[in-house]
This record gives sequence, structure tokens and C-alpha cells, in this order.
Amino acid sequence: MTLTQGDKAPEFTLPDQEGRPHHLSDYKGDWVLLYFYPKDDTPGCTTEACALRDRFEDFGDAGITVLGVSTDSVKSHAKFVQKHALPFTLLADEKKEVVELYGVFGEKKFLGRNYMGTNRTSFLIDPEGDIAKVYDSVKPAMHADEVYADVEKLKQNPE
Repeated sequence: MTLTQGDKAPEFTLPDQEGRPHHLSDYKGDWVLLYFYPKDDTPGCTTEACALRDRFEDFGDAGITVLGVSTDSVKSHAKFVQKHALPFTLLADEKKEVVELYGVFGEKKFLGRNYMGTNRTSFLIDPEGDIAKVYDSVKPAMHADEVYADVEKLKQNPE
């Protein structure tokens, strides 16, 4: 499945870093950055998470909820959150259902080997639950600034 701008964001339920369930529909009425990342506490994922952490207050002021999703466990997420003082919710998709639903799980290449994994992709979801933007080629260090700028533009010029 390939999701694109204008599609309805698929509903899901996943546990957070404390094991509490979150439903995407819980956030209807808010802007949501749903960001998928490969693995807790790896270099690129840490850079991305910390950049989002550093803009977290700005995101809150702009009415943007940040939800990170990986196939790591609740326990792994809890350690990652604590180690890097992440103020947002991380969701554990251990069964790989949501990464499949959003079309972000697939073949990857690293150091000459092929394997299956989560592609670093984000979805900006508007308050009505529609996908306002898809970020396919996320640059971890710049992603937070890019999303924040896009939300500000979309709020000023809704289509």
C-alpha cells in the first residue's frame, strides 16, 4: 500500500513506551507528525529523535503532536526515551502491522547486504485525519525544522 497526500490516515492502536495503548483517532482535531524510524538508539534515529526533542516546545505551541513508531519493544522504547529525555510518545509495532499498513516496511540495503526493515518515513496528518504531507527521504538532522515550517505554511494557506 502506498499512501499519498490527501489519503485518510489509516487507524491503528499501538502501545507506548509505558505499555499504554494509543489510537490514532485519539488525536483527531490535532496536527500529528507520525514518524517511522528503523531502530531505537542507532545514530540516525537518535539524531532524528533528538532534533524533534529540541523543537518539541515549538511543535506544542503549533499544536503538533509527535508520535514515533518503530518495531522495537515497549522496553526498548522506554530506555530510548529515558536515555535521551524524549518528551514525546514512542509506539511499539512489534508485530509490524502498522509499518506494513503505512507501507514503510520493505527491503533495505546496508553495507552490501539486503534485509527487511522500516524505512525512515513520516506522515504529517491534518486535524481531519487526512495525510497533508509524506516525507519519503527524511534527513534526520533537518526533519524537525522541515516539518515545523510545513505546518506553519499549511496553517496559513489551507487548500
